[in-house]
Amino acid sequence: MRFGVVEDDDDVGDALVEVLEEYGYRAERKSRGADLLLGHRNYDAVILDLGLPDGDGLDVLRKLREVSTVPVVILTARDDERSVVRGLRIGADDYLVKPPRVAELIARLEAVVRRANPVDHAGADRVVVTGDVRVDLGAREVTVGDARVDLTQKEFELVEVLVSRPGCAVSREMLMDQVWGDAFLAVSRSLDVHISTLRGKLGRPGLITTIRGFGYRWGS
Repeated sequence: MRFGVVEDDDDVGDALVEVLEEYGYRAERKSRGADLLLGHRNYDAVILDLGLPDGDGLDVLRKLREVSTVPVVILTARDDERSVVRGLRIGADDYLVKPPRVAELIARLEAVVRRANPVDHAGADRVVVTGDVRVDLGAREVTVGDARVDLTQKEFELVEVLVSRPGCAVSREMLMDQVWGDAFLAVSRSLDVHISTLRGKLGRPGLITTIRGFGYRWGS
């Protein structure tokens, strides 16, 4: 597993990286929240401080949760109940106060990763069927009726993200982050063009619904 350590204090950040590597994990330290928002896809879990030089860690977490479900353990000097409650409600998976007990920190990191990645023996062969549209995620194939639909890599990746949450609205930010790799740098107009082309190829009006001001939904 690879952990991201977002900590502006050099001594604390380097010590955390060293401890994680002693336990056999890979770790990378970032000092700014912006670095996490740009590189979160590289990590299996994140240790996040709240006192960062480019903003409050809770604001960073809020932005991160718009695009990613990567497990986050807050590690901070703030021990007041209000901060703990806010952090957990915004989307932290766990909350620890500095200085942490090393074994406990490692155990909590391992726990949040396990919860985020349950064993799914059928995951590679998962098939999603909506009406006469069949999406084979393992084979990366989409068929409408009996006809196979030729999709580009980006188009299939959009389908993949949408069908992973059938009937649920998926934000534009999450789609851009998952497909283009970074919601904060991707060009929003490109998403609209790809969705339009995808709808044309599928030929099923209403299959992909626009949620105005938010994103898109697969199915009803």
